[in-house]
Amino acid sequence: MATMNKRVAVMDLGTNTFHLLITQGGINDYTVLEHEHIAVRIGEGGINKGTIQPEAFARGLATMQQFSRLIDKHHVDRVRAIATSALRNAGNGQDFISQVKELTGIQIEIINGDTEAGLIYEGIKASGCLSANNTLIMDIGGGSVEFILGNNEGIIWKQSFEIGAARLMDKFHKTDPIPQASIVELNAYLEEKLQPLFDAVDQHKVDTLIGSSGAFETFTELIEKPKKKDFRLKDIRNYSFSTGELISVTDAVIASSHRDRASNQAIIPVRVDMIVVASLITRFVMQKLNINNVAMSTYSLKEGVLATELAV
Repeated sequence: MATMNKRVAVMDLGTNTFHLLITQGGINDYTVLEHEHIAVRIGEGGINKGTIQPEAFARGLATMQQFSRLIDKHHVDRVRAIATSALRNAGNGQDFISQVKELTGIQIEIINGDTEAGLIYEGIKASGCLSANNTLIMDIGGGSVEFILGNNEGIIWKQSFEIGAARLMDKFHKTDPIPQASIVELNAYLEEKLQPLFDAVDQHKVDTLIGSSGAFETFTELIEKPKKKDFRLKDIRNYSFSTGELISVTDAVIASSHRDRASNQAIIPVRVDMIVVASLITRFVMQKLNINNVAMSTYSLKEGVLATELAV
């Protein structure tokens, strides 16, 4: 039986952003006490070299100390810190984990891609946007991209691919705006790397793609902020895209310069450059799988971890 006043802190330590979510309450009725997103960029300069660079290492330690102070302030009962692709693959990842433990007492858990995909599914399910129909969930991280095929009854297939936005940007987005030749190379790379996804979808009819937070939140803001100046992403849990609008904003992002994106209020700083390859992955998957129904959930891995914690 879950304790109704249990305070839980969940940290999702991603390649680009470290997230902290502190809640109080039960599984279907909790209050958010803190929700922090810090652009640590732990993969910067080293994502494809398998090492955390000194500046990124220092930013990560400082952020974890900041999170520790917030956790202490709220007298949290249970703490989970989950690390994914960048720390999973960094040669000095264990050194980072040891220093965080020494400085803050927080024990970071490194999870594999399969576990990560399962927790993302739990987050999407908790947001209430799954149905009895088979849906493809996509979570574009900095280090990896998770695909989950399933419905509100459970997971049919899932896989994590080490083709995250920071990795793709490092490989293909070296000139801005991104040249057409680089887009062709990127699409050929995705065609090769994502064959297990195509095989899975061939066996199960899928007509809807749900994007898990991240870049899909930016697509939502790019569409809605010009329409409603008072639009606030935190007021919504799910969003259904008009296909035409999604194609229009991703076309504009792909053709844009760094200056264009940096001056756009709908694009947060950590996504200014990675939103280009995120747009290209999204468009590639839509076209390859012939999916026109696309939605967004603001829930992702950290809400999946929270759901599993509150169910205990």
